This record gives sequence, structure tokens and C-alpha cells, in this order.
Amino acid sequence: MKPVKLGVNIDHVATLRQARLTRYPEPVHAALVAEQAGADSITVHLREDRRHIQERDVEMLKDVLTIPINLEMAVTDEMLALAETYKPEYCCFVPERREELTTEGGLEVIGQQERIREACARLQANGSRVSLFIDADAGQIDAAVNAGADMIEIHTGHYADSDSPETQDMEFNKIVRAVEHAAGTPLQINAGHGLHYHNVKPVAAIEQVAELNIGHSIIARAVFSGLYQAVKDMKTLMDEARW
Repeated sequence: MKPVKLGVNIDHVATLRQARLTRYPEPVHAALVAEQAGADSITVHLREDRRHIQERDVEMLKDVLTIPINLEMAVTDEMLALAETYKPEYCCFVPERREELTTEGGLEVIGQQERIREACARLQANGSRVSLFIDADAGQIDAAVNAGADMIEIHTGHYADSDSPETQDMEFNKIVRAVEHAAGTPLQINAGHGLHYHNVKPVAAIEQVAELNIGHSIIARAVFSGLYQAVKDMKTLMDEARW
């Protein structure tokens, strides 16, 4: 079975830096360590309020990395213009609200297909592949196809945050059904949000999932074990799920 790829989100390295507005810790350093440890891509979310990642981080990452950058972004004119400037290999459209701690759900594609179709075409013409971060829902998947996206990232947060085994099983089955539905489309299927060392294996074992994007749990483990080892540990679990 083909290995599942790991995209490492380094936003929370920048969160720590911005807490004191210092020059450290350096997100670019974190990205290079993750790359050396086996990460297949680096994810950063350039939020409208700039709470963690800054423009200079994206620019520097584009200069030094040899693995792809996945730029998470709201579907706004400002962010589209920045993506055109930095030309990341991947752009992932996500919903964004200023008051949220983290992205709380999938992008509503059905209700804004024309806007998203225009945004996808604009960035694809600029050389980026476009992903849509959506809930595990067949209607949203079909809308992503109609909008011309290259990829989807299925939101795994409801599965990850489940408060009982029964609820977790229910949410996992939703993910499986969504993946099966998407497998019949041209979309590349990725997944992520809330995944950690104790819940990643079932999702990683879904054969049609090409890549998992994981950040908070890796950075949290890195506080104690170091970032290189934290990335290696996650890669090992994901690989074991495909053996």
C-alpha cells in the first residue's frame, strides 16, 4: 500500500514567537527540521489578523524549502493577491473567523461555488494547486469538483474531538463514506485537523487518503522530545497504519 504523506503545520511555532513579539522561535528553522525528519510538505496559515504566521515567514519558507508549501488562507482578495505573489505549491481555502481559536469547521462550498471557482482558477493560472478544507459531506465534495479544485482536505476535527467511543466511531464512518465518495472524482483526498498520536492510525489507514496535515500535536510533543523526534514519531505511526 502506498505510504500516506505528512504535511507538518508550523503555525504554533509562530504563535510562541508572537506571544512576546521576539525573533524566536523561528518558524523557518522549525520547517527545516521537519523537512529533515521526513515531512512531505509544510503547512502555514496566514490569517487575516496575523496572529501567528507573517508574510515574511511565507517568503522565507518559499526561498529555503525543497518540499512543497501548503498555504492555508481565507478566500479574500487580500489573500489571493498574496498567494499570487508568493506562488506556493499548494493553497488551501479555509473558513476563517477572527474570534475562533482554530478553524472550527469546513468551508461552505455549496453556497459560494462561483466565488470559489473564480479563486481556484486564479491561483491555478498562477501555478498553485488548490485544495478546499471541507466537512465529510458528499454535497460539499461534489461542490468542490464543480468549483474546479484540485484537492480536498476532509475536516477530521469532529472525529478527533469526540467525547465517547460511540461518537468517534460515528464520525470516523462519516470520514470513510466521504472518502469513498471522493474516490470516484478527480480530486486528491487529504485530511486533517485535531489528529494526534493516539487517533491518527485509523485515518492514516484509509487507503485513498494521500496526505494528512498535522500541527498542534506535533509541536506540543516537540516541547518534550524535540521537533525532529516528534515528526519521526508521527511518520512512524502513519507508516505502521499502511503496513
